[in-house]
Amino acid sequence: MNFPSNYLRYSDILHAVASGQTKQRMIEHLQVVSSSTAPEMARICGVTDAAMRQHLEQLEAEGLVCRDLQPNSGTTRGRPAVHWVLNHDKLQSISDSFPETFPDRHHDLAVDLLVGMAETLGPEAIQAVLTRRGERLAKHYQNLMADLPLADRVQQLAAARDAEGYRAESSVAPDGSLMLIEHHCAIAQAAEACAGLCESELVVFRTALGPDTTVERVQFAPAGDGRCSYRISPR
Repeated sequence: MNFPSNYLRYSDILHAVASGQTKQRMIEHLQVVSSSTAPEMARICGVTDAAMRQHLEQLEAEGLVCRDLQPNSGTTRGRPAVHWVLNHDKLQSISDSFPETFPDRHHDLAVDLLVGMAETLGPEAIQAVLTRRGERLAKHYQNLMADLPLADRVQQLAAARDAEGYRAESSVAPDGSLMLIEHHCAIAQAAEACAGLCESELVVFRTALGPDTTVERVQFAPAGDGRCSYRISPR
C-alpha cells in the first residue's frame, strides 16, 4: 500500500502530541505525590511500562527528573524499586518546559502592587519608587559600560536588555547615529498599569549612557509602533 507523502510526517506529529501529553501528566503526578515508580506512572498515563521508561529516560537526560532509590521495606526481597522524583535543582527548567503545571503569576502580582500603591499611597510614592529603581538600574548598566567608547556602550546596553527579555539589539542608522531597538517589552503589563515606567526607562538610558550622549525615543510600542527604539548620539 502506498501512503501519502505526508503520512509519516502527520503520524510523527500525532506521536509528538501524545508524548507531550504523557510527559505533562507525569510531571503533574510527581508534583503531587513527590515520588513514583515507572509502573505506577504507566498505569496512570495509560501507556506500557516500556514506553514509560523511555519517557523517564528522556526527562532524566534533560535533567528534569532523577532517580530516588528507596530502601526495601523489609517485606520484599530483591533490589529496591526505582522511584522517580522531580529534580528540584532544575525547577526553573521544569517550569519553562511545562508552564501549565507551574503557572507564573508574577506579572499579575506586579500590576496589583502598582495599582495598590497608587491607590493607597498616591502618585508621589509611585514616582519615588520608580526613581529609586531607575537609579539602581542605571548604576548596574554603568558598571557594565565603564570606560567604553559610545558604540561599545550601546552594544553592552543592548546585550544587557536582551538578557532581561527585551529582545534588544543595537545598530547604526544611515545618518551614523546609534540605535537601541527593543522588539519585546518584558514589563508591558506593568507599564500599562503605570505609565511612569516607560518614562523611567528613558531616564535610565540617559543616565547610564552619560552626559556626553543624547538619547531620543523614536518608536514607542504603546503608541502602536510595535517596538521601542532609541536614537543615541554624542553631544
